[in-house]
Amino acid sequence: MASGSLDRLLALIRKAVACVKRMTESSTYGRTFPRRRDIHRLVLWNIDLTLVDVAKVTRAAYAEAFGKVTGRPLVQLPQMAGRTEPEIFFDALALNGVSLRDAAASERLLAPFGAELATSLAARRDLLSTQGQLLPGAAESMAAVGAVPETVQSVLTGSSRPNAVLKLRAFRLDQYVDLAVGGFAGSDPYPKGALLQVARQRAEEKYKVPFGEWATVYIADSPRDVEAARIGGARSLAVASGRASTAELRDAGADAVLPDLTDPASLITYITDLGWSFGEGRHAD
Repeated sequence: MASGSLDRLLALIRKAVACVKRMTESSTYGRTFPRRRDIHRLVLWNIDLTLVDVAKVTRAAYAEAFGKVTGRPLVQLPQMAGRTEPEIFFDALALNGVSLRDAAASERLLAPFGAELATSLAARRDLLSTQGQLLPGAAESMAAVGAVPETVQSVLTGSSRPNAVLKLRAFRLDQYVDLAVGGFAGSDPYPKGALLQVARQRAEEKYKVPFGEWATVYIADSPRDVEAARIGGARSLAVASGRASTAELRDAGADAVLPDLTDPASLITYITDLGWSFGEGRHAD
């Protein structure tokens, strides 16, 4: 999108935000809520298949790292959508004939695998942008969210911090997010629901304001991510840019569903509304 067009879009979004703010502050809708000007929002983005598609490069890095750590070829790669790198690794052990009878031995492989995966992906950093792609509307949507007043924007991802940063920087998306408060998979196999709570706590500690469930939005593409938002205490904005359809995401319980990120105005409407549907999910598709 040309800079002039993006500037016009951001101007329209600011005007829409101001309009929604005035409307909300003039009516209680039968309930008492904080005034919009007091809201501090936390918007967390999933990366893979929500913002970028680098699956080809990631698979090659996984295969190389897995072979070095286990001494076996990676013949089958497990389902990755909505999973963290540790979860994927342990499933890959089972699928590729690595004995899991010694749980301690299997767990000891996790840290070396994480290090090897980071090395393998870093060696392919130039391929992320040439063999991967930025998904339509991703950059424009992140820029639009960044223009919403009193909004903190970061990531909640199944990737480790080094791998997440590589993916974002490959498409210059790191400029839109505060990585210091993000949720990243580490050497412990914490699921995304727990990582979401970690990200919220980091944001609250840094910005000295609370980010309640009604003010935290997780934007992602899989039913597992919808579940993570529910467990972690956040509103779920699902985007059908991955393997799941809009119907599957709706059935999973997403608070709202978008077909993609090509309409930043619709995205901003949901985020500024903060899911205030009084317990009833809304669907934008």
